[in-house]
Amino acid sequence: MYEFLEVYKDGALGIIKVNRPTVHNALNRETITEIHHALQKWEQHDGVHLIVFKGSGNKSFIAGADIGQLRQKTLYQGLEADLSQLCQTIEKCNKVTIAAVNGYAFGGGFELALACDIRIASENAKFGLPELNLGIIPGGGGTQRLVRLIGKGLALNYILTGDSITAKQALALGIVSDITKPEELWETVLAKSSKILAKGPLAVRLAKMVVNEGNDGSLTAALTMERLAQALLFTTEDKREGTEAFIEKRTPVYKGM
Repeated sequence: MYEFLEVYKDGALGIIKVNRPTVHNALNRETITEIHHALQKWEQHDGVHLIVFKGSGNKSFIAGADIGQLRQKTLYQGLEADLSQLCQTIEKCNKVTIAAVNGYAFGGGFELALACDIRIASENAKFGLPELNLGIIPGGGGTQRLVRLIGKGLALNYILTGDSITAKQALALGIVSDITKPEELWETVLAKSSKILAKGPLAVRLAKMVVNEGNDGSLTAALTMERLAQALLFTTEDKREGTEAFIEKRTPVYKGM
């Protein structure tokens, strides 16, 4: 069904693996379209509660855009912004998303990772936005999401110079939450996923929504949204189950209700 992806389920995880190893998993238009489709598939799947993005092989997560196609892009295609739309869709996904970064995450690959909720990197990972070397700018949200993550000054430094960011630097900057040995990357992703999946699913969904939507608004509006989300959760069966399980010193069994 997919030419450029491997899409499969691993327990409660929906995996989207970019599989173009001969071009370091670069994103062409067709791959972006397939990711849209796979993401929609996992969003609608009741048995999937967390979505993981990864790249084929050990050298690259996603090494950027397909330069061959990039050469042909016109003003109209720039305004169409297929990569930007994909990253927005990932960011707005109602399920938690994790980028498992094995190797290079440059250009569009870095931007896709930035759109995910959590980024976990192997020690050999490298991040960067080298688009200015090609006479263009990061067009998948890199100029905006990186600023919000590490601040304007540092973001401009990496955007204007095109310098790469090592895994250790990314951890120190807050770009990734964890770094691990390459052979332990998937084990670390599973451990992180298990922690999230053990939480109340409605609380997870609303926590993500409040953080994302509140980040772009005023503090007053964001706090109001937080209070409303909390009030809604107070009415749920999951809240009752979570508090009773805590008092009874047992593991809660959440139903998402």
